[in-house]
Amino acid sequence: MLNALDKLMLEKVADLHEIPQGAYNIRKNGQGVQRNTTANIDIITKLDKPGIDVIIKPYTKGESVHIPVIVTEENINDVVYNTFEVGEYSDVLIVAGCGVHNSGDLKSQHDGIHTFYVRKGAKLKYVEKHYGQGDGKGQRVLNPQTIIEAEEGAVVELELIQIKGIDQTKRDTEIKLMDNAKLMVTERLLTHKDQVAESNISVELLGVDSSAQIISRSVAQDDSRQEFFFDLAGKNKGRGHIQCDAIIMHHAQVHSTPKISAYHSEAQLVHEAAIGRIESEQLIKLMSMGFSEKEAEDTILSGFLK
Repeated sequence: MLNALDKLMLEKVADLHEIPQGAYNIRKNGQGVQRNTTANIDIITKLDKPGIDVIIKPYTKGESVHIPVIVTEENINDVVYNTFEVGEYSDVLIVAGCGVHNSGDLKSQHDGIHTFYVRKGAKLKYVEKHYGQGDGKGQRVLNPQTIIEAEEGAVVELELIQIKGIDQTKRDTEIKLMDNAKLMVTERLLTHKDQVAESNISVELLGVDSSAQIISRSVAQDDSRQEFFFDLAGKNKGRGHIQCDAIIMHHAQVHSTPKISAYHSEAQLVHEAAIGRIESEQLIKLMSMGFSEKEAEDTILSGFLK
């Protein structure tokens, strides 16, 4: 059964106020606790390693899959391998997220390795949200790995979000796009105190007229450190754009390394990277409207990360 803390964590990482409609699999402290399947979406427990296979039938439209993970105990090192088969010409939403509540002195860690096969003409929106809380000294660690193969004409939209409270994270995202496949990635990341975050996004434009747009926005506060590595390779006629913007505050550090590589004469690739502080004019304008300095900062940062 899910208790009040479990329900709070589910709300934070998956926007769930109650058990969702449709297909879902809820994992708590390394064990599956609740599951539901539908006529078009099956969820099967792997036999060779921890994790699930999510199988979405071709032409499935308007359905969703929620696969949140919650960790509410210390001294847990949970590793899970999930595989997703997104059938031809389907159009689905998959919501994954992990919330860690650690009130102890020992580390709590979850590593999720997710592999997606997005078949011909399918549309996938994938939302991954991470959140940590708890007043213990034990670290809250999350290391997501996302691997996607998008077939001809597939459309993939990713929202990769780290809200707050994660002490250490290494995020690896690898995507291959075939003919006419389209990718849109939005990454939003917030670190504070002495937290460390590393994000690696690698995209290969393998098919004719494939395209990718990657937008990363982050805020680094206090003594936190962020590192971003973007690798966009145009191996056929196609278009790709990377935009990485960061706001740096206090004594934080942000390192951003965008890389674009063209292996075809009709590969059109662009990268942009900017790191800066909050503009004083924005603060002054909001404070003239009655906001305190902290309220003005919070409003600007919230808008920036949306």
